Amino acid sequence: MGSQIALPLWAVVILAVLAVLAVVDRILMPSVRWALRRRANRAIEELNTHLRLHIQPFKLTRRQVLIDRLVFDPEVLHAAEEYAKEAGVPREVAMEKVKRYAGEIVPSFSAYAYFRIGTRIARSISKMLYRVRIGYRNDDALAAVDPASSVIFVINHRSNMDYVLVTYVAATSSALSYAVGEWAQVWGLRGLIRSMGAYFISRDSREPLYRKVLARYVHMATAAGVTQAIFPEGGLSRDGRLRPPKFGLLSYMVAGFDPLGPRDVVFIPVAVNYDRVLEDRMLTSAANTEPGKKPVFGFNAAVFARHFFHHVWMALRGEWYRFGYTCVSFGEPVSLRKHTAEANIDFRLLAPEPRHAEIEKLGNKLMEAVGRVIPALPVSLVSAAMLEAGDKPLSLLDIKERVSGLIGELEGRGTYVHIPRADRDYAITVGLRMLTLRHLVLEQDGSYRANPEELMLLKYYANAIVHLFENAPQAA
Repeated sequence: MGSQIALPLWAVVILAVLAVLAVVDRILMPSVRWALRRRANRAIEELNTHLRLHIQPFKLTRRQVLIDRLVFDPEVLHAAEEYAKEAGVPREVAMEKVKRYAGEIVPSFSAYAYFRIGTRIARSISKMLYRVRIGYRNDDALAAVDPASSVIFVINHRSNMDYVLVTYVAATSSALSYAVGEWAQVWGLRGLIRSMGAYFISRDSREPLYRKVLARYVHMATAAGVTQAIFPEGGLSRDGRLRPPKFGLLSYMVAGFDPLGPRDVVFIPVAVNYDRVLEDRMLTSAANTEPGKKPVFGFNAAVFARHFFHHVWMALRGEWYRFGYTCVSFGEPVSLRKHTAEANIDFRLLAPEPRHAEIEKLGNKLMEAVGRVIPALPVSLVSAAMLEAGDKPLSLLDIKERVSGLIGELEGRGTYVHIPRADRDYAITVGLRMLTLRHLVLEQDGSYRANPEELMLLKYYANAIVHLFENAPQAA
């Protein structure tokens, strides 16, 4: 009993290290995790008191738990069985694909990353590049939305700045969950985007198994009340006009909707416009791509560096202006429960073709609601006036007269027109200055005319509001 055992020093060191690791792993780490989780829950509870739309428990669920729920969803399991039969592969191979797809799609939301990092970066970038303004707010209508509803912001897609801008503008309402494409699958950026609640999708994938996994995740998030934001156009507008909507994500959100269930789905139209879109030249050049061919948006480091340092040099000389105004307007909320009641339909009971037709009607209705509240900005108004004049040179007085006529027409139809400083002359001067600085409009001896070589860009900015004249919609 009293005998001694001699051990080498290196063995004693290894045993001591293992003992310390065991104590840390089994005693200290669980306590630290519990303390951090408790602190995070308190912070989120306090944060929810300041948000109109609360952060739902679904967003706070551990990522691995969500992945497991998605992988073992009955519909996903059935889709995996069908895939294995059709492809002639073992079920285990199909399930490995499901796990990989789920791992790619499911985000890892962090309230700290979203509100402390993401929204602050979004605010800084937005205010550095633009004068950010809010058009129609619709506060009363938004306040009337049931907090238990699943709220979906439906946004037109003008620029990749849309993600940044809407995140900043909506920061006081809720944490938005976006669907982002492969462009964000970049090392370093991917983790940040995922921690902000965004989920990655492959827009070009037509594989039924992938589509089923994506559909079930979107359905799970919508059913759990997660606040989301979608861009129904599916891509950036190349000519400035609203693009016809695509219905993939929308169909996933509404296909399993229960009109008698406890949770409504409410769509909020959001319209964005810019005095200058960062990608405008790239987009208008892509508009000339032959039908059926996918445009190639290449990144040219030399061109980027040239423009970047040119703007830095202008700033140092005091000649740099922000890229004009950007404005966000909110339309009248559309209740899916009310929509299905008026149409006397239940998406769950419809056959595929009638269901697709009804979803198409809903998508067009939402895009029309977005179009009604697109704000008219100085550059769009001056561009429309210059295009109306054709080759005819205009004096400053002529331009002000034409733009004032357009403003009066739009305001008569209830459209929101952003007039900086409540001064029409100043608004027109600001819009004209933006266009002359970029040489879209040429000035000679006090006369102005559209630059014949830049007509496509002028049309791009005029097209942002052209539907407001053609259809004369009433704003919310």
